[in-house]
Amino acid sequence: MLTFSGRATKAGADGVRLQAADGVLVLTSAALAPAGLFDQTPTVLAMRIVHADPELRCDLVVDELSAGAAETELTLPDTSRAPAWAGVTPPRGDWQHVGELSAQTISERAQWGISAVAHGTTPGAGEEAVRALRARIWGEADADLRGLPRGVAFAAHAFGFLPSSRPDGSAPGTPAEVVRVTQSGRWTRLAFARGHVLSRGPAVMGLTPVRGTGAQVERAEI
Repeated sequence: MLTFSGRATKAGADGVRLQAADGVLVLTSAALAPAGLFDQTPTVLAMRIVHADPELRCDLVVDELSAGAAETELTLPDTSRAPAWAGVTPPRGDWQHVGELSAQTISERAQWGISAVAHGTTPGAGEEAVRALRARIWGEADADLRGLPRGVAFAAHAFGFLPSSRPDGSAPGTPAEVVRVTQSGRWTRLAFARGHVLSRGPAVMGLTPVRGTGAQVERAEI
C-alpha cells in the first residue's frame, strides 16, 4: 500500500482514495483526469485491492500514506481531500469480457508515449502547455490498445503493474503476461496480476451541430 501511494505521488496523481468495507480495502488513484469542464483528458484510474481489518470502514482521499507503529498498520494524515476524479466511481458489477492485451504491447505503448512527451516538451514550456501535450499524447485512442486511450499504458507503467521480464526470467523488458479486458457501460478495465487500470472516456461536450432553418440558424441546446 505504501508502494502504491508512493507511485501515485511520482505519477503526479491528486491523492489516493481509500474505500474499506467487509475486510476489503480498495486503493484508487487517478493517473489521468480532466482538469476542467472542457478538458477532454480521459479519466484513467489505477487500483489495488487488498485484505484489511473487517472492522475498518472508510471512504476518503488522502495525499499520502505512512507506516504505522506495526508492520500491518498505516498512519493516515489528519485531513482528507475531495478531488473531482474521486466523484467518478467505476461500476461494481456487470463487467463483460471483451478481449485480451499483451503486457508487452502495453509496455511498448507506454514507452512510446513517455518518449513522445519528452521530445514534445520544449524548454521553458509552461505548466499549461505541458499538460496539454500530456493530455494529447496519453488521451489519444491507440489502435494497438483496442482503441483505448494510451493513458492506460501510462497508468500500468507508472503504478508498477507491468512485469519486468518473462516468467522464466528470459528477455527482460518483454513481459508475457496476458491482460484481461472487460467493459461495463462507458468503463473499461484492464486486469493485471499486480492491480487494475480502469478507463472512462471523455464526456461528450459542447453544442450539438447547428442546423439551418431557412434564413435563420437555430442554436441547439446543450
